[in-house]
Amino acid sequence: MHRLSKKFIDETKIMASMTALDIEGLKKRYKNGVEALKGIDLEVKEGDFFGLLGPNGAGKSTVIGILTSIVNKTSGKAKIFGVDIDKDFNKAKTLIGVVPQEMNFNIFEKVEDILINQAGYYGIPRLVAKKRAEKYMKLMELWEKRHQKSMTLSGGMKRRLMIARALIHEPKLLILDEPTAGVDVELRRGMWAFLKKINEQGTTIVLTTHYLEEAEALCNTIAIIDKGIVIEIGQKKQLISKLDKETFIFDLKKPYNRTKKPPCCEMKVIDDTTLEIEVMKGQDLNAIFRHFDRYGVGIASMRNKTNRLEELFVELTKGDRK
Repeated sequence: MHRLSKKFIDETKIMASMTALDIEGLKKRYKNGVEALKGIDLEVKEGDFFGLLGPNGAGKSTVIGILTSIVNKTSGKAKIFGVDIDKDFNKAKTLIGVVPQEMNFNIFEKVEDILINQAGYYGIPRLVAKKRAEKYMKLMELWEKRHQKSMTLSGGMKRRLMIARALIHEPKLLILDEPTAGVDVELRRGMWAFLKKINEQGTTIVLTTHYLEEAEALCNTIAIIDKGIVIEIGQKKQLISKLDKETFIFDLKKPYNRTKKPPCCEMKVIDDTTLEIEVMKGQDLNAIFRHFDRYGVGIASMRNKTNRLEELFVELTKGDRK
């Protein structure tokens, strides 16, 4: 008994010190010769909020498909909290929860039943499953819909149900593949707050998204994948610092003499009270403010033309890659 207890404690300590997701040399070549993945290496630290970004066809969903056994890899390794998915997938799947892009639950089942039945697949006793279902329905604001068939839910509520289902067995790693697709702005913001909260409570999250402002708002670490290759990976702040320039939109309080251009920056006049100004890395924004003050022009507001992550993505993925 003492030996078993010590073994359990040792395994727990080892798992706590491991990375959440470790991918080495992951490749996928289809029978028609298409290489979806050309040797992906990724490491996601426990507790991280990790963003996997890339255009359609970049390989993001293929990575997720391999981790969940939907797609067979050609070669490479993948471990979830140290558990090799090839050697012990049954154990690995208990550590991971996945929210896929497509709705894949029974539309004729009631919301509560979908969650309880999902818990049953992981061997969770029914009484425990009912309590967990209540917990996650309330967290995802689905409680009042618990007795309704899922087909009656709005698109946003269906997406919430997908997240609740992925969390019902309380996995250590949550993978979200385009989780807010088709969700309105208000619901999206609510999901952001929820995901931040569970991440702060210890759940490691891997997010793929086309809403680049979503990754900028949520993620700590970002990997950019294009045509089956990881082209950039690092801390969000470090990646964004690589930008050579930023473009800002200035809304002015009154019309501006367009002939009086700031000496330090490129300027484009959109209309009499709206300017687009390109600021190079290292240039001082205060010089722009002083310039407008000199001509008696007040600045009503200032904003990025596009988010910084989008500018970085365009910069890194432009041009052809083989």
